[in-house]
Amino acid sequence: MTLAEATLGHERSGRLLRTAWRYGLSAAGPVLVSGAHFAAALMFLRALPPAQFGLLSFLFVVVPFCLSASGALVGAPLVTAIKQAVAIDPSDLATYLKSNLVICALAAAIVFALTISQAPMAVALLLAGYAAMMALRWFARCLTYVTDGPVRPILSDLLYGATLTVGLLGLFVTHRLSLQSAAVTLAVAAALAVPAFGLDFLRKQFRPGGSLLRYGAVWRDVTRWSLMGVALTEMTANAHAYLVTFVAGPAAFAVLALGALLMRPAALVLSALPDLERPAMARKLAAGDKSGAFRSVKEFRTASGAVWLATILLAGAVLMWFPHLILKKGYDESQVLAVLAIYAAIVAVRTLRGPESVFLQAAGEFKALAGASLWSSVTSLVVTFVLLVLAGPIVSLFGILAGDVVMTGRIFGLTRRWRLAHG
Repeated sequence: MTLAEATLGHERSGRLLRTAWRYGLSAAGPVLVSGAHFAAALMFLRALPPAQFGLLSFLFVVVPFCLSASGALVGAPLVTAIKQAVAIDPSDLATYLKSNLVICALAAAIVFALTISQAPMAVALLLAGYAAMMALRWFARCLTYVTDGPVRPILSDLLYGATLTVGLLGLFVTHRLSLQSAAVTLAVAAALAVPAFGLDFLRKQFRPGGSLLRYGAVWRDVTRWSLMGVALTEMTANAHAYLVTFVAGPAAFAVLALGALLMRPAALVLSALPDLERPAMARKLAAGDKSGAFRSVKEFRTASGAVWLATILLAGAVLMWFPHLILKKGYDESQVLAVLAIYAAIVAVRTLRGPESVFLQAAGEFKALAGASLWSSVTSLVVTFVLLVLAGPIVSLFGILAGDVVMTGRIFGLTRRWRLAHG
């Protein structure tokens, strides 16, 4: 081996280690949260009847949508600000902080409206409080990643995951886990994780100031398109959750939630990785380093693929050696395995397009992304509804897969167009 070859190999190894460290650090918090949600879902599955398990599983679909909407409404402007200035303007930040309070209230109202018909008033209010605290925490994560780095978000994830797991485990082993006690634990865990972002953040968040009127320009230029993209993406990704829950009831959705349970670690980690990568790509584009931004896209895909593969291996290990954890009495084993297989394909398609989607967000192509989501959302809604009516809840998942395939094709087309336009 020549000196040049040895040097090149050393550089590649160093780059691989740096990439693994960066994504490992970024994924550490989401992995903790994913583990807590996985453990929570297992305990809900073992302790609660199918209808209540289905309701809480539906909550774990609705709240992430609220968090994605929060990212679109107040997270996307932060990324845009990075491209335009070295630091975020204080008056703009005050506006985002005030807007975030409105978003938290809306998240609470949405969850309350969706759960009140299926749960007692006290439980619906607790779940609404959980949604508000999670939205507040999510904005704090977005802001902190932009301004201070990943340490506080990881600490917050650790507090949330530990509180949720310990609280639910204590209730489970003492046979006191119920729908209401689960709702209390969720709300408390989310609330205790917020102070990890520091007193300075809390003072700024609740300090009088900022103008919602100033948000009008942000809405016109950025967030109406990013929110539209999020809403259409949600229809593409989770049309079945809403249709099955409202058409067939939470008990029917419980079967889909059970089959999807083993893919949840990949889904959560892949949804959280962009929080670190999006601002990093935006900084590189702002500096004119397009090759560096596309290198980040490739590294992101490698990391995402590794997460997907690890999740598949974990699912196989659980089903091979600990099937009793998942295949509870009252659920059909063949149905659960069929749902798991379809979800694995869905997450694989999302893993494939994720890096390009984040790149386009970093490039500020929110309007184009919203347009890309339009046809995929229509495909998901129509195909899912038709399959649900004709063939039942499990087969309806192919409608989600069809919508994801359409979106993936359009996003890759947008990325190629961006490359041609910008050199």
